[in-house]
Amino acid sequence: MEAALAALARGEAVLPLRSVLWNAERTGALGSMPAYLGSPRAFAVKVITVFPGNVRFDAHQGAVLLFEADEGRLLAILDATEITAIRTAAVSGLATRLLAREDARTLAVLGSGTQARTHLQAVLAVRPIEEVRVFSRDRVKALAFAERESARRGVPVYAAASAEEAVRGADVVCTVTSSREPVLQGAWLRPGTHVNAVGASLRSARELDAAAVAAARVFVDRRESAAHEAGDLLIARAEGAIGDDHVQGELGEVLIGRADGRRSPAEITVFKSLGLAVEDVASAHHIHARATEKGVGTWVELGGGRDATG
Repeated sequence: MEAALAALARGEAVLPLRSVLWNAERTGALGSMPAYLGSPRAFAVKVITVFPGNVRFDAHQGAVLLFEADEGRLLAILDATEITAIRTAAVSGLATRLLAREDARTLAVLGSGTQARTHLQAVLAVRPIEEVRVFSRDRVKALAFAERESARRGVPVYAAASAEEAVRGADVVCTVTSSREPVLQGAWLRPGTHVNAVGASLRSARELDAAAVAAARVFVDRRESAAHEAGDLLIARAEGAIGDDHVQGELGEVLIGRADGRRSPAEITVFKSLGLAVEDVASAHHIHARATEKGVGTWVELGGGRDATG
């Protein structure tokens, strides 16, 4: 993800804004996310459904189609659910590495689903977390998450009674909910906190209140996407809490030295994640290369080739 976002910042990627088609009840949507990445050279498109209210299935389902960039051959069809889970958390892990204090020890996770699990793993990979607090509106799920992840990760995970209890005093906060209204208030954040705001990816939805956004130096995965899709920022701007210049930079710009990351131990930082198609291209390319190297996967003959007679 570091390489993909740095390539994007250097102008080595092309990606239009995602297209979203809602069903009649607006309970779910079909999204299409195509992109070209110059290094490594590849095309891909992720086609995914998002149904936040799903009980029997994951909220995100679909496929990533990976194409090589010289002759347009379809190389692989990959599970978008797993790619989305892994790459989204990996980008938040990168943001945490770049923006959180080096001495961060306490993590708060708001949400207890797939992204909560992968975000816990990602943050543990970049900071020496000693305590994790999780909050979910479903207390049973929060308790199950705490028990399972404590055993799996070897770090104590506690189920908090409220979002405020989870967040107060935390060094790193990950919001990975399906809520359309704020679950995190700026008043709960102490100086030096880093927030990965992940769950809301629509203009009309936000997980952070305006005070949290206004108090922070805000970074995004891509400015253009944030300007059209980041409800956390757009609603705060509409309420007059921030201006058009509130975004400090893209993660890729921080990586290539075009933007400053954390400047002091006391400042609050926010990474507003929307998820980009270049992340899917890079993930699909990496997975395909590893699968080919190890000889795993199922090979399927599809059309597109020409026989000897033309």
